[in-house]
Amino acid sequence: MTTQQETRPSAAVKPLRWAADAVATMREGARLHLDYSAQSLWSIDRMIEEIRREGAPAAAVQEVLRGFGAYAGEVMARQTGAEWWATGGDHWIRTPDGRLWDPIDEARRCYAGHGSLRLLCRDATSGTPRS
Repeated sequence: MTTQQETRPSAAVKPLRWAADAVATMREGARLHLDYSAQSLWSIDRMIEEIRREGAPAAAVQEVLRGFGAYAGEVMARQTGAEWWATGGDHWIRTPDGRLWDPIDEARRCYAGHGSLRLLCRDATSGTPRS
C-alpha cells in the first residue's frame, strides 16, 4: 500500500510541503486548526486580510502567502481530484476538466485586497470559470 504522497506527481512535492508548513504554523502560532476543507479557506482569507491590515510589507510575507496558496491548492486537489503542475518554478492546479488555477498567485491577490482563496476554490469545484 502506498501513501497519497507517493502516488502524487512530482510537481506536488513542494506545494504539499508548503501547505503542511502553513497548517503547522497556524496550529502552533494562531491556534487555528486547518483540516483541508473548503470551509477552512474562510479562515485563510481572514488571516490574509488581518496580515494586510497590520501593514506587513509584501516581501516580508511572501513565504506565508505561498503556504496559504499551496494549502488552498491542496484543498482544491482533494475536492476535485486535481493535480499539481509545475514549470519554471511556478506551481498550478489542473482540475480534471483541464483548467489551470493559480492559488499561490491568488493568495498574493488576497494580500493586495482583491482576491479570495475561498472563492477560487468554489469556482474550481463548481466548474465556474473565473474572469
